[in-house]
Order: sequence, then structure tokens, then C-alpha cells
Amino acid sequence: MIDPATIERILDAAEISDVVSDFVTLRKRGVNMLGLCPFHNEKTPSFTVSPAKGIFKCFGCGKGGNSVNFIMEHENLSYPEALKWLASKYKIAVVEEEESEEQKHLKDERESLMIVTAFAQKFFTRYLWEENEGRTIGLSYFRERSFRDDILKKFEVGFAPDGKTPFTDAAQKQGYRIEYLEKTGLTIKREDWMRDRFAGRVIFPIHNLAGRVIAFGGRILKDDKKTAKYLNSPESDIYHKSRVLYGIYQAKREITQLDKCYLVEGYTDVLSMHQAGITNVVASSGTALTPDQIRMVRRFSQNITIIYDGDAAGIKASLRGIDLVLEEGMNVKVLLLPDGEDPDSFAKQKGASAFLEYIKNNETDFIRFKTQLLLKETENDPIAKAKLITEVIRSVAVIPEAITRSVYIKDCSRLLDVDEEVLYTEVRRQKYKQDEDFRKKEERKMVSAPKVQQEERTISLPSDMLTEDLQFLRFLLKHANAVIQLKIKGSKEAFETTVKEFMVTEIEADELVSENPLFQKVFYEVADHIEEAGFDPWRYFIYHADGEVSKLATDLLSDKYIESKRWKKAGAYTEAEEDILDILIPRIVNEYKLSKVKLILDEIEKAIDAASAANDFDKVIEEQSMYMNLKRVQKELSDALGRRAIN
Repeated sequence: MIDPATIERILDAAEISDVVSDFVTLRKRGVNMLGLCPFHNEKTPSFTVSPAKGIFKCFGCGKGGNSVNFIMEHENLSYPEALKWLASKYKIAVVEEEESEEQKHLKDERESLMIVTAFAQKFFTRYLWEENEGRTIGLSYFRERSFRDDILKKFEVGFAPDGKTPFTDAAQKQGYRIEYLEKTGLTIKREDWMRDRFAGRVIFPIHNLAGRVIAFGGRILKDDKKTAKYLNSPESDIYHKSRVLYGIYQAKREITQLDKCYLVEGYTDVLSMHQAGITNVVASSGTALTPDQIRMVRRFSQNITIIYDGDAAGIKASLRGIDLVLEEGMNVKVLLLPDGEDPDSFAKQKGASAFLEYIKNNETDFIRFKTQLLLKETENDPIAKAKLITEVIRSVAVIPEAITRSVYIKDCSRLLDVDEEVLYTEVRRQKYKQDEDFRKKEERKMVSAPKVQQEERTISLPSDMLTEDLQFLRFLLKHANAVIQLKIKGSKEAFETTVKEFMVTEIEADELVSENPLFQKVFYEVADHIEEAGFDPWRYFIYHADGEVSKLATDLLSDKYIESKRWKKAGAYTEAEEDILDILIPRIVNEYKLSKVKLILDEIEKAIDAASAANDFDKVIEEQSMYMNLKRVQKELSDALGRRAIN
């Protein structure tokens, strides 16, 4: 649907490190960049971005590809949708043909939900600014709270008209189907009635990391004790509240630059801090902290400060959630605001400079804060103090870094007036208990779903190709246009050729092209471009429209590739690859040929056995003749490789 010239412009603009850094904090590591993988949970970075090659590769979970593949995987988009996403990022106009009815029906349901929420956001925002009800009720509320227009527009806030179904009627009039309005939770439908979920509320759109609206929060403005003050979208295919932080899209760059994240509770807390000039702030939107939310922050910074409004009961209830932050290896601090203040009011009262100064002077290390908070309740009660020690040490025990744990144990020993050795013993006991709990949990998973796990493990393999197949393709793609000098057999003369011409011709001449469909696709596409001097296989295959081909190319061109075990033992890596291609390329071709000859010999042996069993002696003689010819070929290849032929 997108013309090739536009696709080329998008691929040229979409620099891999720029695209990935919108979602992952990358640090320079030699010629590459390193970060925590966004596709699986890890504490040690194994996610590598190669700007020179234009690819990403995680050596933990195996995912890899180009900038388009990254957006496809991260945002769960199709290839054309990912191209449009990148086009939007780089402000490239995309002209498409009109979709047919059949294509509309085939649209991914998830994308349909995204389209519905995008329409809803525009509807609510327009209603706030342009409709009389929106201005007099919704906008007046924000003005009373002293919010500037630029902040309201930055977060795309809106207003949902009051009444039974004004939004639903407007959406249906525009052609949006009721099933998607229901699935996003924008409309509540029962057998005999229907109504708008957010009617009469100011609206806070919730964005994902890519900036797309996936859900809404709505605040009622009427004084009605029977109605919930805040109402959120229900869980859907595009919205899982445990994986979302309000404001993360608007804050992610600042969190990365300042290497610090502030966590608050509500929507207006985030808006007020942005208005005060503190933009590295997100909100949990009233939910308890979850591991997914913590990992989302950790991708941009290891440092988090949780800001509380002084409600001791609320703080106590959230202590377990903060343990999860420690468990992820993050540096967590706590800030207690003065009585009667919340981040919203405090930011408006103090402004950025005074607020940041207050944070600097008053934020406290979480373990120290927890100890001091619980100590107030123990007084002279030894049993209560013993429980406190256990509670504090439980938090220390989840910290993955041994050095950090030891620092905290020293602090706790001083604060609690307990011998360090006693605390170390308790930490060991707690860690043993945590490890046992984890082991039992994993065992239950294995028992409940062993087949599924095995299937996933099989699917995750890059292909079913032999090592020699993968090695052959790696050299073919990496060095296709390199010129090599090869000696003519039985002569001292040499001739020049390109790597791609030699490798393709050798395999086609001997009719030894692998039967693997993925190998064939890559091999024959290189063969089709064999006469093109400017053919760039790196770019061609890394940006291939077939995701399987693109992933294979990324895997092969990444720094960690599959090596031939026999070749590695031979110690061929004494010089840089590029300097000895004259030697390596014939060797790689012979390695590949030998592996194919062995497979054919195995098949012939089976055919001889079958023919013998059927008393088909003509067939036996025919197969034996082929077998002997191939054994001679096997010996020649083995001799060329300096190996002993296997009889």
C-alpha cells in the first residue's frame, strides 16, 4: 500500500539508535550501544544496537532486526503499520491507496481498538476547547486548578459531555463499531440499555511509550458520594494497567537525560510538576506498584524517588510494592511532603527550584525511611522490635547486589542497635526462603504447562538449518561484494571474482542448494542480484519485508554468530576475516558442500537398504554406483579441508 520510494525515504531516516532510544536507555560500548532488553526481563544488559549495521540484537532472548522490526515487535504492529509509525516520527508524508472493504475487515483488531481510542481522545479534547459545556465545566475546572493551556494541550486532556450516550452516538455516526467501543470500555452496553462510561467527566488520556492513546482516566466534577471520583478504562487488548505509567511518554527523554524518575500517585500531580518545570515524573494512577511498571522506569533510569503526601497509612500499605523496586536492583528513595500537601499543591506553591531543593534536602533512602517509620511503633516492646527487624531485613534480602546489601546491613545495625552478624544470619534465612518460594513457583509452572514451554523453546530457534548453512549465508551476506583471488585448479595462475559470484556459482553448479526454504529464499535472491555491482545485501536483507528473512540476516550479521565447530578447532581465526577471504571463502564453500554430501550419502544408504529388502538388485547397483562416486567427492573435500574422510 506504501510506494517503494516512500519506503526508501522512511528507511533512510529511521536511524536505529534514534528509534530504539525512544524506548530504551542506550549507553556507548565500543562501536555499538548497550541497554536493557525491552522484550524480556533482564538485570544485566544484553540488548545491543549497532548503528553501523542498522540492527538491534538481544543475546538474551534472541530478538533482533532493523528499526522497522523493532517497532513491529515493540508496538505489536504489522510491517505497513510500523512504516507509518516511523513516517510519522520523521514527518514523512505517506500516500496510500484507498482500502477495499475486504482490507478493512482484515484490519487487526488491536489496531481497531487503537483507532477508536484515538478518535475518542480527539473528540474529548475538541469538546473541552470548542463546545460550550466543555469550556464552562471542564475548562473552568482546570483554570480553577491554575493549569496553563500549554500543559493541558501537552497531555491532550479533554471533557466527556454529560448525558446518556452523546459520545457513543457521535462515534457511531462516524462509523465506529459498537463492539470496539465496548472493548475499549468507552461505552457500557447491556441487553436493554447503553451509556457512555465517562459522561460528565474531565478526561486524562493515557499514552503508551510510543505516544498512542490506549486508555482514559476520568474525574467526576459533581459532588456525588455514590459515584466514584476517578474512573479508568477497563483492561483490554491494548490496555493493561499493571504495565502502564501515566506520563511515561511525556517524561521518558527527561528521565534518561537526568537519570532520575519521580513517581507520584495522580494525574494532576504529573500535570502540576510539569507545569512547575519538573518533567521527569510519572504516576501509578492510584494502583500499587507492579514489576512491569518498575521495569518500564528501569529502562530509562536506575534511580527512582517515590513522592508521598504524608499519609502514613497509605505509605505503610505501599511498602511491599517498594520492595519490588529494590528487587529489580534499582536505587529507590522516598520523599515525604509536609502535612496537608500533595505533589499537585506543593509544585504550584513552590515552583521548580524550591521543589527540587526540597527534594534534595529531604529525600531519604528507602531502607532508612522504612526503619525509622516502623521504629516509631515499637517503643520499648521487644517483640514488636523483633518483627520490625524481620520486616526491614526482608527488604534488604531482595536487593540483588551483595555490596549494596552489606552497606544497608551496616546502617540497619546502627539504627536498630543489633549486631551485624545477627542481621547477616537473618538475610541468609530470608534469601533461602525467597529462593525456595521461587523454585516451587517455577516447578508448579513446569508441571502445569510442560508442553507449551517445549513448544515455545522450539519456536524460538532461528531456523532448522545446519551450522554449515548458517555459516555459508553469513559469509555470503557479509562479504558479497568483496573481490577475492583464487588459483585455477592444477595451475599456478589466479583469477579474480566476487565472493557472491564464486559462492553462488559453486553451489548451483554442483546442485547442492539446501532444501531449507529460508536458505533458498536468501540464496536465490542473492543470485538474482549477482550482476549488480552496487547490490548491498546488508541493507537489502536487514530491511526485507519478510520478517523471517530480516531476523535471520540480523542474527547472521550480529557480532555473535554461529561458528562451525570443526573450523573453530582448526584455529582459523588468527587474522581478521576480511584480510584472508581468499583462504576462508573456498573453505566455507567446501565445509558447506561436505555437509550436503554427507546428508546425501545417508539418504543413499537408506535407499540401498530399502532396495535390498525389496530384492530390487538393479536399484541396489545403481545406488551403490552413486554412493561410490559421492564417497570420492567426500574424500576430495575432506582432503581439501585437511581432514580424514569418514568411511
